[in-house]
Amino acid sequence: MKRVDCFIPYIPSAILEQTVASLKQSPCVNKIFLLGSDSQQQPVDSCVFLQVDSLQSSAAWHTVGSNISTDYILVCIKRTTFDLGQFAIERMLTIAEDTKAGFIYADHYLIVDGDTFYPAPVIDYQKGSLRDDFDFGSLLLIRSDVMKQALDSMDVEYRFAALYDLRLRISESTELIHVNEFLYSEITTDSRKSDECLFDYVNPRNREVQIEMEKVCSAYLKRVGGFLSSHFESVSFDSHFEYEATVVIPVKNRKRTIEEAICSALAQKTSFKYNLIIVDNHSTDGTTEIIDKFCNDERVIHLIPERSDLGIGGCWNEAIHHCRCGKFVVQLDSDDVYSGPEILQKVIDAFYEQDCAMVVGTYRVTDIKMQEISPGIIDHKEWTPDNGRNNALRINGFGAPRAFYTPILRSINLPNTSYGEDYALGLRISRTWRIGRIYEVLYLCRRWEDNSDAALDVNKMNVNNLYKDRIRTWELQARIKLNQIKLN
Repeated sequence: MKRVDCFIPYIPSAILEQTVASLKQSPCVNKIFLLGSDSQQQPVDSCVFLQVDSLQSSAAWHTVGSNISTDYILVCIKRTTFDLGQFAIERMLTIAEDTKAGFIYADHYLIVDGDTFYPAPVIDYQKGSLRDDFDFGSLLLIRSDVMKQALDSMDVEYRFAALYDLRLRISESTELIHVNEFLYSEITTDSRKSDECLFDYVNPRNREVQIEMEKVCSAYLKRVGGFLSSHFESVSFDSHFEYEATVVIPVKNRKRTIEEAICSALAQKTSFKYNLIIVDNHSTDGTTEIIDKFCNDERVIHLIPERSDLGIGGCWNEAIHHCRCGKFVVQLDSDDVYSGPEILQKVIDAFYEQDCAMVVGTYRVTDIKMQEISPGIIDHKEWTPDNGRNNALRINGFGAPRAFYTPILRSINLPNTSYGEDYALGLRISRTWRIGRIYEVLYLCRRWEDNSDAALDVNKMNVNNLYKDRIRTWELQARIKLNQIKLN
């Protein structure tokens, strides 16, 4: 059996000694290195201390690389402690040897409050797994020659994005294998629900981190042939429509919020003719009756689809192909509202001013009573006119509200899903056309217990993340093909 050097974060606690003891039980373990910035660390029996700032920095990974003396390393990439399962290292080594993979990660358990175990399965890695926050768990088994090759090719020093750079480079030369077996348990201190973590990546405090992550992703896309230049196709707005704009509200069972959403749409003051299409996806809670109260207004179109298999994307398709749909369509979710009566005018003006096929605004996160809650304003200022279309492959969303030029939208259509359909559309549009941005608050995004992404369990989050990674995989393949056609 091959042997491994182990690299784990130094944490000044008795639990660290338990982790070290767990590692020593395996005859495969060669040396144990403790990684930390505290020069006053307490010695741990037979372990070597390496002073590093963070495993997110290039300097730290080069320190790790210079201390490897085995064919594989086991590294804990989170500042946490863990307990290995039965023959866990041996199992990972066997799979690595049998498959010749250079990077192995596994399902695990989370230990909360000391003695409560929760399964934490992760998902398969694919070409579109470009999110810098892809969840590998805490433990990685990496083949040493693959890691050293990746380290040698890293030509930029990073403070925050080195691990992201490293794994993207490793993915170019070898397979990243997910072992769907629960091989260890890790202690977690992050007890937030899924919806409370949604906006971590757009937190303004993380701006320096995001800039580095974007550089890494852009460099990777250039190496694999998926990077797009800043050239866009122009949009011709000469199509004739009865209505200049249509607000689209897909809804199912939102009796608590639908009236406020409708009133918000009908309160818009514009210099052009607009209407509202509400796609009522067979509500059963009284939502339908609330919508009916507004049907005396000639601007309101209440659609109940004939089909019963529609997700949010399918409801959008019903609206955009309706004969009274306007030249531009603007999003309004059934539990959100516009921030004022001038929003629709600003959005439509942006299409003409920025020559774009899609416009994305800025929103404020609020509670159900429209009082601001953390993280406040989400403006996606990581977007740049030249590189936004490339950086979009790294992040998980485009922002809101979203609006589209209807003829282009009709030529693409939305996936008939209730998650990721808007992201897929944004990626596809950005491949060809410019996406316009408005960096002022246009929209109040209300977070409450009935949100579709509220407090998801790990299995549902995995399904969602796997689908978005698949969307990115398809889009990356399309962009590589497009670039190859241009070269030929």
